[in-house]
Amino acid sequence: MIIYCHANLDEELRKRLTEALTPKYTLYFQSGTQSKTEAQNLLREADYVLGNPPLEWFSEPLNNLKFWQLDSAGFDQYASVRLNGSTRVSNMGDWFARPCAESIIGGVLALYRGLDKLTILKQKTEWIGTPLRAELRLLSGQEVVILGAGTIGRTVQNFLQGFGCKLHLMARTSPDAAIHSKEELFEILPGTDLVINTLPGSASHFADQAFFGKMKKGSVYASVGRGSTTDEKALIAALDSKHLDGAVLDVTEVEPIPTDNPLWNMENVILSQHTGGGHANEHIGKVDLFLNNLMTLEGGGSPINEVNLAKGY
Repeated sequence: MIIYCHANLDEELRKRLTEALTPKYTLYFQSGTQSKTEAQNLLREADYVLGNPPLEWFSEPLNNLKFWQLDSAGFDQYASVRLNGSTRVSNMGDWFARPCAESIIGGVLALYRGLDKLTILKQKTEWIGTPLRAELRLLSGQEVVILGAGTIGRTVQNFLQGFGCKLHLMARTSPDAAIHSKEELFEILPGTDLVINTLPGSASHFADQAFFGKMKKGSVYASVGRGSTTDEKALIAALDSKHLDGAVLDVTEVEPIPTDNPLWNMENVILSQHTGGGHANEHIGKVDLFLNNLMTLEGGGSPINEVNLAKGY
């Protein structure tokens, strides 16, 4: 049985993975010394794959592939991939949900409490103090719309309950959500203080000019889902016109953000450079989940966090 690992693992985690496998498995790791052709051949021969190989590598049938463990929660980039009918696929489920939720809420708090401005003042050794107090706002008691009822959206919801926020969850079909259409959303946006976008990439430009136009003047927009769900030109226009008071963006349409993008120079924008899901032990979960799913499949069971690439969930 061949396992191809196309994940960013250090030596300790490679050893952890290798030692857990029986001799019947032959394990190959992505390597900087491999040619692209060599790596693609390993993918084509593999029975099991851990990681997110480039989309173009799936142009030919993978007839041997039994199981593919993605090392991300999102997988909309693979919607066009067609696998044989017996191949099982799993994502990372809620592994990244908590750090993403903490990051986006931390960003909102930094914006509300002026920590971004205070950090710059510290670098300048400039003291302003009391006059800044009037600019600060509270997260407590805010009316918040959360776009998306996936693992990140629900975790954000759970955290914000502790702040006493009035929460509205939006998702097309989820029974956990109270808002199921854009029409319903547009009715509530004018009274909303904060919107947190956790939508998948399939919701391209969901937050568009009409969306931002419906948002309450002086409200804040935050995004930790996929950059493609935000029409950045429309967002920049809403910020420039002062219709929105600020934005917290973990994800953007193009990453890295081009140096000439106006978002870099906007004082009321926090950019966290798609680090939201990161934490010191993030790669351990990839290895442990893969091993768990591998053994489950070998025993005739179903893998944890199984997904359908074409359906997007």
